[in-house]
Amino acid sequence: MPYFVYMLQCEDGSFYTGYTRNVKRRVKMHTIGKGARYTRMHKPTSLVHVERFTSRAEAMRREKKVKRMSHARKVVLMDQKT
Repeated sequence: MPYFVYMLQCEDGSFYTGYTRNVKRRVKMHTIGKGARYTRMHKPTSLVHVERFTSRAEAMRREKKVKRMSHARKVVLMDQKT
């Protein structure tokens, strides 16, 4: 079963990045306030980017890279089709 790295855009324009096996379920959890602490304080508005990986380790490495990106680079990533 694949893993996914996803990026949410929040009401204040910030981004939240995470990894999961089920993107739809995880986004729903963030939306209802049962996701991460960050998304409880910065309400997510939309899913803006998803990448698929074959292993948890790959997804975790990519999540870490994306989290280290500048806001401007995340905007570019959001605009790319994957």
